[in-house]
Amino acid sequence: MRIAQGRLEIATSDQGFYELTDKVAAWLAQQGIAAGLLTLFLRHTSASLLIQENAAPAVQADLADFLHRLAPEDPARWRHDDEGPDDMPAHARAALLPTQLSIPVAGGQLMLGTWQGVYLVEHRRHPHSRVIVMHLIGE
Repeated sequence: MRIAQGRLEIATSDQGFYELTDKVAAWLAQQGIAAGLLTLFLRHTSASLLIQENAAPAVQADLADFLHRLAPEDPARWRHDDEGPDDMPAHARAALLPTQLSIPVAGGQLMLGTWQGVYLVEHRRHPHSRVIVMHLIGE
C-alpha cells in the first residue's frame, strides 16, 4: 500500500465553477498508483468542491442561480458581514455543498462517469487563492 499527498492551488477571479478535472488527473498520473482512493479536501469555509456535469455549461449557470436563490446577498438576512455582503451567503452556500470528495482510482485514472467533472465552486465575488489537499492511497 502506498500513500501520496499533494496540494493544488486554484486562483479564482469571481463566483463560479472552476473545473479541476484535468489538474487532478495530471497529478494522479504522476503518482504511479494504479488502484486506490483519492480524497480531495478544500481548506476553506466559503468555497466548495463538487462532482457535476461538465458537458453542458448551462448546468453550472443553473446551479449558480439555484445557490443564489437559496442564500441571497441580502444584508437584512445575515448578521455576519466581516468581509462584505457576500461573506455570509458564501458560508451558507458552502455549508450546503461538500468540502471533501472521494474518487475511486482504477487503471491509474479517476473513475468519473462520462459527463462528470471535478469543480471548485467559488462562492465569493472577489479573487481568492484556494488550496485543495490531495490524498491518494492505493497500489
